[in-house]
Amino acid sequence: MSWLRERRVALAAITLFTLLAGDFWRYSITWFGWGAIILALAVAWAAVAVRSRMPWRGTPIALVAFGALCVVSTVWSNYPLVTALGALTTVLTISGGIIMARTLDLAQVLRALGVALRWVIGLSLVFELVVAAVVRAPVLPLWVSYEGEIPRAYYWSRAELFEVLDGGRIQGIVGNANLLGFAALLAVIVFSVQLVDRRVGQAAGWGWIASAVLAFACAGSSTMIVAALVVAVVLGLVLLARRLGPSGQRRLLAGSLIGGIGAVAAAILARDALLGLLGRSGDLTNRVDIWAAVTELIGERPVLGWGWVSYWAPWVEPFDGLVVIGGVQYLQAHNAWLDVTLQLGILGLAVFATLVVTTAARTVTWAVDAPLGDEPASAAARLLPVLVLALLLVQSLAESRLLLEAGLLLLSWIAVASRSSGRVLAGVGR
Repeated sequence: MSWLRERRVALAAITLFTLLAGDFWRYSITWFGWGAIILALAVAWAAVAVRSRMPWRGTPIALVAFGALCVVSTVWSNYPLVTALGALTTVLTISGGIIMARTLDLAQVLRALGVALRWVIGLSLVFELVVAAVVRAPVLPLWVSYEGEIPRAYYWSRAELFEVLDGGRIQGIVGNANLLGFAALLAVIVFSVQLVDRRVGQAAGWGWIASAVLAFACAGSSTMIVAALVVAVVLGLVLLARRLGPSGQRRLLAGSLIGGIGAVAAAILARDALLGLLGRSGDLTNRVDIWAAVTELIGERPVLGWGWVSYWAPWVEPFDGLVVIGGVQYLQAHNAWLDVTLQLGILGLAVFATLVVTTAARTVTWAVDAPLGDEPASAAARLLPVLVLALLLVQSLAESRLLLEAGLLLLSWIAVASRSSGRVLAGVGR
């Protein structure tokens, strides 16, 4: 029924907006208000699964294993109650991704992403304009009370829109320049696919792409600049692979792997020079210190980790005061791979790596196997998962967002959708 499909698309759009801009809700209506929204969304998705009699069989084993390990880690966790809460939110997020993949086709998810990202980008630009032109002062989250000197990281907006040319960075409604940069780059990908897919008009399509590029430039995220380059390279390789036969694709894959390893090695050797070009310090904006602290903790519990927690809980050991720099207490490892090892040990890292590698392999195959004779909508839409996954993986090297909220939802969706791509793609041409 078309009306039911439209309601599911709307639910997906609201869910994606909420997880992409979680701090928008937390800063405006508190964590309790955000929790109420998450609970309502969870109930809505459960109703969708029940009403559609959605089958759970065929879900990737690695995805199920990762969720199960998060839950089971309660047994050995250093903070079992917090682990139980973190595991609950993680399982809900994974379940949301699974249900979305099973009840919406690729075209519908593309629409939902487009709607959610238009709201994130549009509200972010309007928000920063109002703060810079009307308020003319940094804005703190609502419902908070800080004493003494307030660290810059605590501000919702720093009112730097008119200072971008002098090094200022906007944070948008998401309250973080790096997260805004992520949303903006994701928006460029989604809006471009929609434009090529002819699902939006030329004026609207190019207008929203321009808005996303503006937000991306004003956010000034060096991580996302690197991500944009990687996404462009992946796009080029996929389009080239589509024109090659099986043997040519294998050679291209081997060459890409060798080239990728070489590029990473060169980047490490020339790190200081590259960071200088990006306007960043050699300590990667305090990340080196954070990684050192996390690595030390991993050494104390290397096999099973300290227990799953998702967001670091600052009121329990070992996270209480673990990393405090410039008066700011950090609540993530700023690297998803280190974070999963800290929380679930080498076992968790192996399971998570298996999930990512198998998902990447299926997603690349899904994108490359689109015949050139396909109608343009299908060929363009098939690019979305592999480009989004490339973006997520680059972000995972500097942020832990792949393990929670929008990052985990999108990873779960891609993992399931790529496994049942034939059925998921059935509606692409509609």
